[in-house]
Amino acid sequence: MKILLVEDDRLLAQEIARALREENFAVDIAANGEDGQHLGETESYDAAVLDLGLPKVPGAEVLRGWRKQGRHLPVLILTARDGWTDKVEGFKAGADDYLTKPFRIEELVMRLRALVRRASGHAAPRISCGPLSFETQTGVFELDGLPLKLTGLEWRVLECLILRKDTVVERGLLSEKVYEGDVGTDSNSIEVIVARLRRKVGKALIETERGRGYKLNSGSP
Repeated sequence: MKILLVEDDRLLAQEIARALREENFAVDIAANGEDGQHLGETESYDAAVLDLGLPKVPGAEVLRGWRKQGRHLPVLILTARDGWTDKVEGFKAGADDYLTKPFRIEELVMRLRALVRRASGHAAPRISCGPLSFETQTGVFELDGLPLKLTGLEWRVLECLILRKDTVVERGLLSEKVYEGDVGTDSNSIEVIVARLRRKVGKALIETERGRGYKLNSGSP
């Protein structure tokens, strides 16, 4: 899962990014509305955390710009103001949820997971695919009922696949969702990560679509 964080408070941005990375999210950070708007319009993200009080371009204007460009990623807005009008402005601009500062980072993580789950078309918090299951609220994968130990990159690839199970996910999209900044080294290429995942979940579960990408196969007709 790749998140765009647009927050001008450097210490808060670092705290949020650190917590998200500990939960296996990939995070890109923008410190002002202008940079955030550009990233949201040109890169692929699963969700965005957007402060309303931003320099250069206000958060609500950034969000309206994304929606005008046809960007439908889930957006969680942050505001230091507890006024109802600020929240209304955010929702009118196209926000999906909000948090008022100060807030608990754990709540932000849970809300982001819920937003991404709903945006992927999954109503229930538990997603199953054959012997594999994913608890979207906690980020825990299980295989045959037992917790599955994964590296951060493996988790991101498997999460991307299970949220789109029975659908081919192109290699380019996987790369966009998995890596922060530059594409990973050869030892952490998508092909290498998928090979490691197959050893952990079974070869039959992850199908290769030659020339396109990979599909997590639930075995459904």
